[in-house]
Amino acid sequence: MQLLIRNLVYWLVLVVVTFVCFSCLLLGAPLPRRRRHIFGQTWARVMVWALENIIGLKYRVVGRENIPDTPSIICSKHQSGWETMALQAIFPAQIYVAKRELLWIPLFGWGLGLMNPITINRSDRARASQQMMKQGRERLAHGFWITVFPEGTRVKPGTRGKYKMGAARLARMLDIPLVPVAHNAGEFWPRNSFLKYPGLITVVIGPAILPDATHGADEMMGEAETWIEARQEEIGGAGPFAARSALRDARAATDAA
Repeated sequence: MQLLIRNLVYWLVLVVVTFVCFSCLLLGAPLPRRRRHIFGQTWARVMVWALENIIGLKYRVVGRENIPDTPSIICSKHQSGWETMALQAIFPAQIYVAKRELLWIPLFGWGLGLMNPITINRSDRARASQQMMKQGRERLAHGFWITVFPEGTRVKPGTRGKYKMGAARLARMLDIPLVPVAHNAGEFWPRNSFLKYPGLITVVIGPAILPDATHGADEMMGEAETWIEARQEEIGGAGPFAARSALRDARAATDAA
């Protein structure tokens, strides 16, 4: 019952904060991109604070020292809605790569459009790379980092989606670092779940992968995928919705200790 009450309070805060920040975002539409972006960034950070202080869902970051000093591609595991908010608090101001159709959703699409995403038409694969490069260069000119979920959709803890090449190709085209990120948020925030569960999420940031003569797009994405999935195995098994195999491994390690 206590968990339900905490979640109801969280959802109430979400509705109020979303209304306020969305209204400010619409009113601030004429502002420069970076100033307008602050409203969305504030929304994300307030919601992460609410999760910590209302639900009890906290997080720790391992590898902050690996965050480059210059705008980069954030290549992150995607398990829940949590990382779409928390990455805004962990990394500098950033934008997402999203399919163009999301902009057509009433209200949500308007707000997303004002947050400067890189939007691509997935049905026109021939021009998708050109669209990403053109918009990516423009976003970099404004100092934005770029976040990509290479699996394209949320995947359950303990599973691996197909890693697409977009993040690595964008890093190569823009000649900027690719930063791999692993986390176990899905073990506490199941996909499409009303309830969020208390606990400690672990986020691990890996060393930047630099585009050079030995790192083509294939090599960069392969290295990122290998690193991310290895870290997923290490940090898995902490939450109530962990994969069963990860839970068994975690319990076996505890018993052995």
